[in-house]
Amino acid sequence: MGFIEEIARRRTFGIVSHPDAGKTTLTEKLLLFGGAIQEAGAVKNNKIKKGATSDFMEIERQRGISVATSVLAFIYKDKKINILDTPGHKDFAEDTFRTLTAVDSVIVVIDVAKGVETQTEKLVEVCRMRQIPIIVFINKLDREGKDAFDLLDEVEQKLGLKVVPLSFPIGMGYDFKGIYNIWENKLNIYSADNKQNVSKGIEFTDLDNPELDELIGENSAATLREELELIREVYPSFDQDAYLNGEQQPVFFGSALNNFGVQELLDCFVEIAPAPLAKMSDTRLVKPNEEKMAGFVFKIHANMDPNHRNRLAFIKIVSGIFKRNAPYTHIRLNKKFKFSSPNTFFAEKKEIVEESFPGDIVGLHDTGNFKIGDTLTEGEIMSFKGIPSFSPEHFRYINNADPLKSKQLYKGIDQLMDEGVAQLFTLEINGRKVIGTVGALQYEVIQYRLEHEYGAKCTYENLNVHKACWVHPDDASNDEFKEFIRIKQRYLAKDKQGQMVFLADSAFSIQMSQQKYPSVKLHFTSEFK
Repeated sequence: MGFIEEIARRRTFGIVSHPDAGKTTLTEKLLLFGGAIQEAGAVKNNKIKKGATSDFMEIERQRGISVATSVLAFIYKDKKINILDTPGHKDFAEDTFRTLTAVDSVIVVIDVAKGVETQTEKLVEVCRMRQIPIIVFINKLDREGKDAFDLLDEVEQKLGLKVVPLSFPIGMGYDFKGIYNIWENKLNIYSADNKQNVSKGIEFTDLDNPELDELIGENSAATLREELELIREVYPSFDQDAYLNGEQQPVFFGSALNNFGVQELLDCFVEIAPAPLAKMSDTRLVKPNEEKMAGFVFKIHANMDPNHRNRLAFIKIVSGIFKRNAPYTHIRLNKKFKFSSPNTFFAEKKEIVEESFPGDIVGLHDTGNFKIGDTLTEGEIMSFKGIPSFSPEHFRYINNADPLKSKQLYKGIDQLMDEGVAQLFTLEINGRKVIGTVGALQYEVIQYRLEHEYGAKCTYENLNVHKACWVHPDDASNDEFKEFIRIKQRYLAKDKQGQMVFLADSAFSIQMSQQKYPSVKLHFTSEFK
């Protein structure tokens, strides 16, 4: 198969949602239908120790939530599918935002009972800002929930989307009979004996066919005919170009737990979803079909295997072919590296791959050379944009609880911060370490991982900081900047990259600093030029 054909068969997408909308379950079922796994892990049932395939960190299994992005790949209908299952919990939103820089499209999962939730709104806003094509999957139809039309209205109003239903439920909860697949004009109904079994789609181009009444009952058939008529009148017909441009969003209904509506979603997805897209660098637009390899690190994971203290840098290939043992330039370090064992992923299972194509996610063993946002090329000097660190919302001093293990503690903190789990600031005045996170739950994760992966113990102390602002003076030698440093000395720190950060104790303090020192620019993300 040629280079262009390999690009055309790639589909790289992320699954995003509010916690507990069934995102990880949907990921499992996509893998199941894709033939990548034989049985799904019971995500909800903690008695089954297996856990969900994509939740491979110990703390995820205990908590029943995903705290790190998982990368999973499988082949379906001759298409190479790369799924990035992201954390739904708001405390890990930064990981999700970074992951959205590496996907070409997104599936948004919405709980039929809860509708659109705040975390979903934030994530969809990021997708719309980047014009990422979105498919909506309304999940848990086996439970009682909101009316389908009300949900479609809610998705349009709260998320600002232009929806097009491509499947529609027949009943809900106890009355749930199945789904009419508008995309393929097929009826899929539950088999009465076992809700895990789904009948093969029965083709129904003529909805007036009396056979429909026999299959789902007269009342349900009459309701379905009315509802499909209403859909034709109210919603536009599906336009693939509008979907790819982020102007129209297909909606599917189903129950991931009961394998329902998932295959329809997958069958439609492989047909309509975009192949790898071009990506903007700081110098030019990089297209997938270019001969020279270019890619960027969007995630780093320490201790994929706790026995071997290894780190993996996840790289999204943007253009060209990534080859094992070929030399590539690390732009930030201006050094060439060769990689003898690049991995592709199946949750925690990895296999060495000889060649990877645009759209693929490759894991590179890393001894500390990579940071999130780093670019690899065949020599061209450029960097991919849009992978910032956001200002944390929570700040705490970190203290060593076991003086005999200080070496392990600092190594652990160093590696976890490279992963992007949180941000480390070192106060200029006394050298104390401060950890900043987007959510409070991350402190538990750091504490747990330091103890279980590095054998180190830590305690925290609260610190009154409102926001971290990265400091960028117009002129580092002018008197105004020198006065700023003298007056704000107690609040100044360095981040892990050695950039100066002002740990402001209030919004008022930021405002006053901006007025008093206009030549000293304060930024709320670390990525500024």
